[in-house]
Amino acid sequence: MRVYKEAPSIGLLLFLLISLCSVWQYVASDVQANQTVQLHVNASTGRLIPETLFGIFFEEINHAGAGGLWAELVSNRGFEAGGPNTPSNIDPWSIIGEESSLVVSTDRSSCFERNKIALKMDVLCDSQGDNICPAGGVGVYNPGFWGMNIEEGKTYKVVLYVRSSGSLNVSVSLTGSSGTPTLAAANIIASASEASNWTKKEILLQAKESNTNSRLQLTTTNKGVIWFDQVSAMPNDTYKGHGFRTELFEMLEAIKPQFLRFPGGCFVEGEWLRNAFRWKETVGPWEERPGHFGDVWMYWTDDGMGHLEFLQLAEDLKTRPIWVFNNGISHNDQVDSSVVSPFIQEALDGIEFARGDPNSTWGSLRAKMGHPEPFDLRYVAIGNEDCGKKNYLGNYLKFHEAIRSAYPDIKMISNCDGSSKPLDHPADFYDFHVYTSANNLFSMAHKFDKTSRTGPKAFVSEYAVTGDDAGKGSLLAGLAEAGFLIGLEKNSDIVEMASYAPLFVNSNDRRWNPDAIVYDSSHLYGTPSYWVQQFFAESSGATLLDTTIPSNYSSSLLASAITWTNSDDDKSYIKIKIVNFGSSPVNLTISISGLDQNSIQKSGSSKTVLTSANLKDENSFSEPNKVVPTQSLLENAGKEMDVVILPYSFTSFDLLKESTSIRMKGDDYSSKSSI
Repeated sequence: MRVYKEAPSIGLLLFLLISLCSVWQYVASDVQANQTVQLHVNASTGRLIPETLFGIFFEEINHAGAGGLWAELVSNRGFEAGGPNTPSNIDPWSIIGEESSLVVSTDRSSCFERNKIALKMDVLCDSQGDNICPAGGVGVYNPGFWGMNIEEGKTYKVVLYVRSSGSLNVSVSLTGSSGTPTLAAANIIASASEASNWTKKEILLQAKESNTNSRLQLTTTNKGVIWFDQVSAMPNDTYKGHGFRTELFEMLEAIKPQFLRFPGGCFVEGEWLRNAFRWKETVGPWEERPGHFGDVWMYWTDDGMGHLEFLQLAEDLKTRPIWVFNNGISHNDQVDSSVVSPFIQEALDGIEFARGDPNSTWGSLRAKMGHPEPFDLRYVAIGNEDCGKKNYLGNYLKFHEAIRSAYPDIKMISNCDGSSKPLDHPADFYDFHVYTSANNLFSMAHKFDKTSRTGPKAFVSEYAVTGDDAGKGSLLAGLAEAGFLIGLEKNSDIVEMASYAPLFVNSNDRRWNPDAIVYDSSHLYGTPSYWVQQFFAESSGATLLDTTIPSNYSSSLLASAITWTNSDDDKSYIKIKIVNFGSSPVNLTISISGLDQNSIQKSGSSKTVLTSANLKDENSFSEPNKVVPTQSLLENAGKEMDVVILPYSFTSFDLLKESTSIRMKGDDYSSKSSI
């Protein structure tokens, strides 16, 4: 995530200029408040917007996957987070019992070759004799990711591997944060001969009550030595059984993303190459995945959400996967182009895993993992934010040549920005990232107005308002982003894809502010930036109409219009979106030409508004709906409408229309149905 910063102050002159601008803006706002602004929409001609325009970018940041969308309840399930040495740090696992009754350590006795650390419990107390165990037993517990949300009546599947020096009697339970009350429990019982070797155990626990701050406990009252490894707990009701937390998945589904960029971001690069995301370490049985320390965002991930799961997420969202892979470059070290071929082969193998025949080397592994049909992978990004680094161009060209030779249809994305000057290397897309203030981003609605229309298309894969303007997700940030997206929509002949970043944040581990969706173990809400994206859910693949607004209002007023068809009922609409970035209401006359007299139906049209009492208002767990869109019926729908646009607001008018034909630009103006 690269930040484009504002220029530093140059003293008094700049102060005077800012003062003059402030006066001008005040005057402009005052004019808006007292005069009627004309917005003209030409519905007779249009241009198709790319089907890919608006999508989402998932990065493993802020515990977006582990402890977020990926529904695993156990943190550090393989005890590997402390590294391969023993004794290893097993956080957040903790001990139940005193040193006189229990000694907990780690050793390298696991049955899994790629993650050898196992937990060893030397139980000194017993159910009888001089050293009797406490009534609840001794053992270990895991609080998950800042508390497990256990819900009454729901079933949770616990999987673990265990062996013992003698007979085994272990209680597996879900409890409150202090060990009580017990929400669900079951026992694992085995004879000494049955327990002497590593054995996989699966237990279904049905919760008899709810607790949002629960933990998983493994306890016993039998003397002896017990080893545990790969302890997992998952709710049974994940989305389609694919492991995704349902309510978070549904929030993604609601914005109808047309692509999914994954798994990063800086997460792909790593601070050092040894900690970069390597897809081959994230496939195969979950128990055998070694996991890794994400040293950019500074936490361990078991990589339960790996290469296949990201591809599965895209498929479940009915969207296009865009895979970002490491090109031999991290933040602090890089591989010379002369020896980058292993990274190239890794990328080719990753594409084969996604697209290969079930009989191919890597396609067969995908099939073995339960997905015999290939995934529809058409886009790859060669690195992330690496343009300008010493070896980027040399590495990039070698990747490009190899991928083009093996997969001629795959579209490749360069890290270099081609919006201001042509690229000096071949690419299908160039990547553009921007994080800046609200005023800057709003003004960047015109960023691509004069960009060359030849050469690679633009992929605005990371954008957001950051800093003081953004807080933890303010209305101000959302409005500026809405203006920027209107600009991208109107420039969608050169901008083919765009996605906000970051997508998710667990409120207990904010590594970046702001984010689109905020959650903890039991609550979630969308920031204004999330709700802004819903306004553009119908834009991808729609028809863009020409809109005209007087130029002297463009500093605070932006508008666009599309025609789109609701796939649920086959009804066709004109959607007009307007951002008022000014402090005064605007009296607006909307005039639509190119339509028959009665083409706008009198009923069935609506108005949706995103605004709030204060520009810095934010949503929160206590007020999740403080800043959300409100929808109402539009009583005066027609070709001519007088409306009032509230100050600091984003408004959408959805006008239900009859079936008509419009002329399409770039196609000899041939007649095409808008439905």
